[in-house]
Amino acid sequence: MPLTLPATARLSHWGSPLGPMVLAGHDAGLLGIWFEQQKHYPALDGLPIDSHPTTREAQAQLAAYFAGERTHFALTLDLSTGTAFQQSVWQALMAIPCGLTISYAALSQQIGKPSAVRAVAAAVGRNPVSIVLPCHRVVGSNGSLTGYAGGLERKAALLNLEQRKP
Repeated sequence: MPLTLPATARLSHWGSPLGPMVLAGHDAGLLGIWFEQQKHYPALDGLPIDSHPTTREAQAQLAAYFAGERTHFALTLDLSTGTAFQQSVWQALMAIPCGLTISYAALSQQIGKPSAVRAVAAAVGRNPVSIVLPCHRVVGSNGSLTGYAGGLERKAALLNLEQRKP
């Protein structure tokens, strides 16, 4: 079932170096950033496409990230579209430092749910705020690149970008 955004959401399109993206925000914060047509793409029908200060700021910070000028984001996020469990996983993603990776199993342990690896992986896959909540930094237990809603090529590109020295 696709994510449903609140009626107050405003959409904007942004051409990232890794392909077109859609951003959604409203007065309570940034609701999402998705590569167009990625897995778990939200239902956007009927939402206006117009610039909102939240999405403008997100675009500026994303541009700085892709230029190698930013390694973390300072954005107000509205993660209310997720369940309490998903929100706990998404919050844990923010603690993964730029340039490092963590396994799904280790992330499960971090949130106090060591036996919930599959549920954690599912929550990571449904992360609504690509890049800002760095789900691309979560890898398989053996370090392999697994699962990324935007595609493994983009996951590899994001990890390579983060290995650059500013």
